Amino acid sequence: MKEVTGISFEEGKIYYFNPDGHKLKENVTVIVETEQGLQFGTVKIPLIAIPESKIKSKLKNVIRVSTKKDYSQYKKNKKDAEIAKNKCQEIADIQELNMKIIDASYTFDRDKLIFRFLADNRVDFRDLAKELAKIYKVRIELRQIGVRDKAKEVGGYGPCGRKLCCASFLKDLDTVSINMAKNQNIALNPTKINGACGRLMCCLKYEDDTYTECRLKMKKIGDKIKTEHGEGTIQGLDILRQKYKVEIPEYGIVEVDKK
Repeated sequence: MKEVTGISFEEGKIYYFNPDGHKLKENVTVIVETEQGLQFGTVKIPLIAIPESKIKSKLKNVIRVSTKKDYSQYKKNKKDAEIAKNKCQEIADIQELNMKIIDASYTFDRDKLIFRFLADNRVDFRDLAKELAKIYKVRIELRQIGVRDKAKEVGGYGPCGRKLCCASFLKDLDTVSINMAKNQNIALNPTKINGACGRLMCCLKYEDDTYTECRLKMKKIGDKIKTEHGEGTIQGLDILRQKYKVEIPEYGIVEVDKK
């Protein structure tokens, strides 16, 4: 088991770090080391022990509990990043780049300025990056994100009434296919199977394995089956209840258990 602390940043997702001997309390703000550089975060899980097998990469360290000076720097970074975001969009429009700048952020030490954007196709932003580097005198990184990533950042509520999965607990956005909806006998109505991002809902994947397993020994729609009322044709499946809807000539539709 390994003792870790859970830290969240702007997007709310929790990442695990090595507390490195620091005594941390919930909601305390800290400076941590990340792959992007130093970042300002908030402690959400002071200390927890997790199996080392669940740690996929080397844990970065908590550098220190933040000071008033750190907090002032964090607020200044946010303000300057918002100005940089607007400037980036202005230059992109001048260069006639078909892209929408979603947000901008400085690493805490202002070593890097990161812009994220939406675009329908790949964008050649090399000239844009050079122009931004001249203005801000820091390393520039431009990241294209998809509509699912955008929904994850913005958040919201799904048709189930709960907070969007991608914005609350999903760490990775897995591939979801239309076959999953078909496998679960869900009507292929875009308003029913698409999420806030306009793509197939992530939750279609949750029960797909269960439906696949339950289907294994069931007959298919159109197959013939014998019932106590005579032979009929399967018109529908209730996969989880393991029942068929069978049409029997001169009798109608009956529901029978899978044998």
